[in-house]
Amino acid sequence: MITIIDYKIGNITSIQKMLKKAGYADAIISSRVEDIQNASKLILPGVGHFDYGMKQLKFSGLLKALNKRVLDDKIPILGICLGAQLMTNGSEEGKEKGLGWIDAQTVRFDKSKLSSNLKIPHMGWTDVVYKQDVPLFKDMPTDSRFYFVHTYHMACNQPEDIAVTATYGYEFTAGFIKDNIIGMQFHPEKSHKYGMQFLRNFIDN
Repeated sequence: MITIIDYKIGNITSIQKMLKKAGYADAIISSRVEDIQNASKLILPGVGHFDYGMKQLKFSGLLKALNKRVLDDKIPILGICLGAQLMTNGSEEGKEKGLGWIDAQTVRFDKSKLSSNLKIPHMGWTDVVYKQDVPLFKDMPTDSRFYFVHTYHMACNQPEDIAVTATYGYEFTAGFIKDNIIGMQFHPEKSHKYGMQFLRNFIDN
């Protein structure tokens, strides 16, 4: 069972709908500890401010169960957008500590490296480059494009954790993978055939 974690931040039904299109109709949206404990895979979505996201996650009462399932049981978890950022040590956007599941920081786009025609937030379709040869990227075309909406991005301290990069003024980390912990800055649920294949791979592997 895939459980999409509901901690009252962002519209997450679109993820459930895309999973169904990708061939998995049994994903549930839940804020119950029991559904975290019984899940075979987890998805941590999210949009908005880093500190608010962390506070909502703490308020949900799910942190203990999440840490056990992710760090001890090693079940696959996919963080999307803010959900991926929350997996890092912290963010320049706020003061709250992140989950610390990945050795990375969340940083704001460096305006000094952006030309005047590039605005923040980075919004729209952008090509990605895969940096890891893993089952999650099976059958993904070399011209894969995903939909992004973000002002901040992850910066991994361990280069081997970088799974995907994209370029917006400069190359940045668009996703990381470390063992069972996966975080993607883009929105697969908004990325049509590319997002569908990506989620199909997450389902199957």
